Amino acid sequence: MTTMKKYTLLCIGICAVMAFTSCKSSESAYKKAYEKAKQYDTAQPQTTEETPVVSPVVVTRPANDARVVDNLDNVSVRQESVSLVSGSGLKAYSVVVGSFGVRANAEGLQQRLRDAGYDAQIVRNNEKNMYRVVASTFNDKYSAVNSRDQLRAIYPDAWLLFNQY
Repeated sequence: MTTMKKYTLLCIGICAVMAFTSCKSSESAYKKAYEKAKQYDTAQPQTTEETPVVSPVVVTRPANDARVVDNLDNVSVRQESVSLVSGSGLKAYSVVVGSFGVRANAEGLQQRLRDAGYDAQIVRNNEKNMYRVVASTFNDKYSAVNSRDQLRAIYPDAWLLFNQY
């Protein structure tokens, strides 16, 4: 049995030697890969020229040459079903400067607006149970927008109400 043990031991040793030598990378393989890469680098022309950067052309104009475009179609207008509570009646476009759940509060703002020279009115939105205080009312949107813009100096939340007859 000793020969059998020797034979087994010899086979294990040969397998181990073969396993370690087959996994080992040779220095010549690295050298060949390096040489091939070096040849590829020298074969490719090196371009050091950069792509030019193009910037947009900016045309400057003096401030007095600026054009103002009125875009009234983008002005938001709220459409609500309202009924007149106090005042002479609404036209198509109205400037609302206050909304209140209590009628007495709306009447207080209406009086302040009348003291300031506005034909202030109160309308009621029954659906939302709110009293709207209207500072001015117009037949055309352009006039209503101008009035709203002036009133926003005092009432920054002023908005436009469209009323269908």
